[in-house]
Amino acid sequence: MGAAGLTIVPNTVLGKARGYTSPSDKLNIAGIGVGGMGRRNLANMKTENIVALCDVDWKYAAKTFNDYPKARQFKDWRTMFDQMGKSIDAIVVATPDHTHAGVAAHAITLGKHTYVQKPLTHSVYESRLLTKLAKKYKVATQMGNQGNSFDWCRQVAEWVQSGVIGDVHEAHCWTDRPIWPQGFWVSLRETWLFPRRWIGIYS
Repeated sequence: MGAAGLTIVPNTVLGKARGYTSPSDKLNIAGIGVGGMGRRNLANMKTENIVALCDVDWKYAAKTFNDYPKARQFKDWRTMFDQMGKSIDAIVVATPDHTHAGVAAHAITLGKHTYVQKPLTHSVYESRLLTKLAKKYKVATQMGNQGNSFDWCRQVAEWVQSGVIGDVHEAHCWTDRPIWPQGFWVSLRETWLFPRRWIGIYS
């Protein structure tokens, strides 16, 4: 008479200890606003599962769509959440600045971990609201301010905070901005853009 047995093996035996991450250990990430900065953000998350991409300008987002051919494509982030909300763990928001807080607030109330490009909000009220929502729904949140994430920037901050360079009484800074053409040089009549969605009108 034969006997059968079941052995539970921890993932450190077959998985991460050997440099392999199980698909079930990866996050399902959705990008909202994926044509510009969103594409760069998603590239840094490509080891995860990019499951959905949303942008009102599909011409601008075409390269990102090609980067992740298995990801579902949307023009309206509300539709994306309606159809895929249960299968999304986290989102990246890189839409026009004035829409950041609204998209983030909606995602947080759905329990989605949220990475939002700067500026996070346009008012103190919006900032306080997102803070309260993140605490209430217990999600991880981060604002993308990659310019302040470089080692040199952190080193300068440490120098100032530690007093190693003495008391700082005055600081000067300069910029090469704008480093790209400014303005909106396409006709809003072109149907591919969906201008009402671009400015945040969904009715």
